[in-house]
Amino acid sequence: MFFRNLTLFRFPASINFDDLETQLADAALKPVGPMELSSRGFISPFGRAGGEDAALMHRIDGAIWLTVGGEDKLLPSSVVNDLLQKKVDEFEAKNARRPGGKMRRQMKDDLVAELLPRAFVRPTRTDALIDLKHGVIVIDTSSRKVAEAVVSQVREALGSFPALPINAEVAPRAVMTGWIAGDELPEGLSLGDECELRDPADSGAVVKVQRMELAGEEIDTHLEAGKQVARLALTLDDHAGFVLGEDLVLRKFKLLDGAVEQLESSERDDIRAEMDARFALMAGEFKRLFTVLESALKLSKAD
Repeated sequence: MFFRNLTLFRFPASINFDDLETQLADAALKPVGPMELSSRGFISPFGRAGGEDAALMHRIDGAIWLTVGGEDKLLPSSVVNDLLQKKVDEFEAKNARRPGGKMRRQMKDDLVAELLPRAFVRPTRTDALIDLKHGVIVIDTSSRKVAEAVVSQVREALGSFPALPINAEVAPRAVMTGWIAGDELPEGLSLGDECELRDPADSGAVVKVQRMELAGEEIDTHLEAGKQVARLALTLDDHAGFVLGEDLVLRKFKLLDGAVEQLESSERDDIRAEMDARFALMAGEFKRLFTVLESALKLSKAD
């Protein structure tokens, strides 16, 4: 259980989560109804490994693990449109005229109502980590829309949850461009082998570099031409690798050997114990990384 993308929101660290388990129970995922397209709610972070009565949250060392589950009906528009066309053709053959717009909409509504109860259901899950010390909620997605939806679910469960997208008091582009141009990186951070350079103009050129030494002449040429770094691969010690974006989303997040070897050095009896250990490791490494980025990018607090 390791997050792959980190979208961050900040909330006042003074928020009390003591009643969270009870509040989540009232917002648990309910099966999608016969006439519903989708359903959202909280599920056990441990999935099937947690058992039927598993708690809807897991708390360890100042971190909380939540999971928003979903059930989505699969009703492809192409299927609906094909069936609708057949009904339109049948109507035209029988009445010697084509149905009007209002009638076509009614036909489509009737088709959807007929198909929904028989549609396949696709389960989804999105994990979140709440760092109580720093007042940060981390959503395992690079999609702002998906992240906002998870925060909204937490807000609905708590009644109030003033979490806002993370914000930097300095321009991330300027900081990352400085790092790649030779400025000293924060202690523990080092350059990876991937970056994206953009011309400051909205419609300017974009250069994507992968699997390449970033401290070289080619990169220097782009910097001299005025391009700025929009995304930059970084590593924290030998523990975590990620691509930092100017939107402050951490993509391609991966725990490296220096961190993962801690898991391999201990034995666990079952899947749940393994997932518990992985979350503890993930939470600990994120806290360490956030401390570095908070200082380097002057990340604003929500208090």
